[in-house]
Amino acid sequence: MSNPDDSTFYLQTQKGRITIAKSNSEEVNPPEFESLRLDDEVSPRAPSSRPFSVLGVDMRKVENKKAHNTGRYKNSCLIVRRNKEFIIDIRFDRPFNIMEDTVEVEFLIGSSPDVNRGTHIIVSIGKDKNEMIWRCRVLNTKGNQVTVGITPDTDCIVGRFRTFVCIVRGKAKQRTPKNPDTDVYVLFNPWDSADEVYMSKQSDRQEYVLNDVGVIFNGEFTDMSSRPWNYGQFEKGVLDACLMVLDAGKVPLVYRGNANEVVRQASALINSQDDDGVLVGNWSGDYDIGTSPTAWNGSPEILLKYAREDGVPVCFAQCWVYAGVLNTFLRCLGLPARVITNYNSAHDNNGNLKIDIMLDEDGTVNRSRTRDSVWNYHCWNEVYMKRPDLPQKFSGWQVVDSTPQETSDGLYRCGPTSVSALKDGELSYPFDGKFVYAEFNSDVIYHEIDKYGKTKILHVDTTYVGKRIVTKLINSNKYEDITSTYKYPEGSKSDKAALQLAERSGVTLRDYDYDEPAEAGVDIQLQANTIKLGEDFKLTMNIKNQSSKRCTINATITGSVVFYTGVTTTTVMRETIQATVEAWKTETLLMEVRAKEYIPHLVDQSNLLFVMNGRIQETGVTLTTMRVVTLRPPELTIRVSGSPRVDQAFTVIVEFLNVLNFALEDVQCRLESPGLIQTKFKSYEQILPGGIMQYTESITPLEPGQRVLIAGLDCTQLRQVTNQLEINILAV
Repeated sequence: MSNPDDSTFYLQTQKGRITIAKSNSEEVNPPEFESLRLDDEVSPRAPSSRPFSVLGVDMRKVENKKAHNTGRYKNSCLIVRRNKEFIIDIRFDRPFNIMEDTVEVEFLIGSSPDVNRGTHIIVSIGKDKNEMIWRCRVLNTKGNQVTVGITPDTDCIVGRFRTFVCIVRGKAKQRTPKNPDTDVYVLFNPWDSADEVYMSKQSDRQEYVLNDVGVIFNGEFTDMSSRPWNYGQFEKGVLDACLMVLDAGKVPLVYRGNANEVVRQASALINSQDDDGVLVGNWSGDYDIGTSPTAWNGSPEILLKYAREDGVPVCFAQCWVYAGVLNTFLRCLGLPARVITNYNSAHDNNGNLKIDIMLDEDGTVNRSRTRDSVWNYHCWNEVYMKRPDLPQKFSGWQVVDSTPQETSDGLYRCGPTSVSALKDGELSYPFDGKFVYAEFNSDVIYHEIDKYGKTKILHVDTTYVGKRIVTKLINSNKYEDITSTYKYPEGSKSDKAALQLAERSGVTLRDYDYDEPAEAGVDIQLQANTIKLGEDFKLTMNIKNQSSKRCTINATITGSVVFYTGVTTTTVMRETIQATVEAWKTETLLMEVRAKEYIPHLVDQSNLLFVMNGRIQETGVTLTTMRVVTLRPPELTIRVSGSPRVDQAFTVIVEFLNVLNFALEDVQCRLESPGLIQTKFKSYEQILPGGIMQYTESITPLEPGQRVLIAGLDCTQLRQVTNQLEINILAV
């Protein structure tokens, strides 16, 4: 095996050492003139009666791109899809004689073209027709021009091929010189039933392959919010950047025709944890040496920066950034993909499908002993494809996650794993089913630590994790609830059957060494309305006595600043309460949470975690619950001045009013729109309380159609401020 830094590696076989290319960008071009050895010839060939040469090749890019649904790629080369014919014209210096002349069209990829490995494709037109992997037919001959239809193989490598036309005369080949204008990009084909990524519905293909903008859901499951995201898979340079990601990861070209392999490799390569992939993760709150994860509005800026800087990882990312960039990568190569948000997503560090929350005797979360966490939300991706390595029923949507949480086969990656298999508890199939299953189906176990360090289980919540799993609804910015595709209703027969299958996969579920407490007969809920950042607010505690006897509740409510990953920082509130509730009655208590107490300690996405730990005085039964409150940031507005028309400038105005009682420092503002403008960036040293930021940009559209403007504002004191505006560009 060669040095892993090389662009090729070697495979030892009985016939010797075979070079296997690992880079699409590395190339060795064949000579323009080649003399064939005798053993290369299948049968003797006589030269044509009249020698001739190639004057030009027309790739018919506009026509072919339209037929292959690739016309939106801002790339000057031809882009086609597997198993669909594309048409080229070859012009000679004399009429082509199909009975006498032999012409070959060659497609080469990588630095070690090999006919047997699919990296050197030869299609023949004329009198000598050899067996071909790619199909070819002569469609028309007119004068000195021949029109040829060529169909890439269903399983062919996805990437950029160089094109040569060869005239074969006797024992010699005369090739056209290398011409970048005749390069052909071949992509996966979700329009073709023979392709492993086929989708039958046009509406699905429009959303999951062709849509270059979307929304990614965040917030908290009782107070969901979202942010726009520019996938931008058709933007200039993005396709080459995606291929460079595979090159930087040294993915062998021979693997790049296999969707399963491409997806699994991409899961590792979008993060930089092992292999200098695209994005560096950072959940510390300190982003001074890079860009805050909340500042990005889309993928093109990130991918183009990675390509421009020759594979230096881009700083920084968190889960939705990883998911957004992976979604771009997959859609760009033709793989149907979507971003998923799992609310109350468990990160199970020890693989036991249990989330252990450790509480001190006063009800405070013990941060040093609480190693598991429940994220307010976690974003991953689903990709739609066949799984020939699994039973047929497990094809379809597959989970793939590029956020580096745990290793899989030695690398930080996750998936693809079948959503259908997860729902049925079939966790032994590749890849990473147990880890993904834990994210949406773990139990939360509350432990109490006494003064001697001993612990006991207070309460087990089997429904807190995976409260809601959503994705963008087709043709809408609203969410589609897809929880039912991941799990059956809690406690149903199907749910119990799936749990039993999961246990057969080596997972121990709901086997706790403690005495199940008597039925409490009391239900306690913590509630808060939608809260704007910087406001005082009321936390509501509803105590519902569902028994026939009066009860007295003694409880402690602790409020802490928390990252969206569930990691707590500063405690900002602790209140002890006692309430007596009559039989069959509900008592409501209000607790004041003051902005001056939480504002100085907020991190990233302005979340507060409230944990209630209580006891029923009459029975000794413990009660535990928790609630995350997401504080909504001030609004950012986008408007346009003038009527957007092709070749006519119009103005975009992005405005922000600082309604907070403190100044914002080192503010960044981004504006972008796929198909209209690349990312524009502006910095402001300070926005004072009551101050207005107004950022204007003049734009001259080149094409008509619907576009989406996406803007974002970001600084250390204020994150996750975004908005979008849909506009219609009119023709002249």
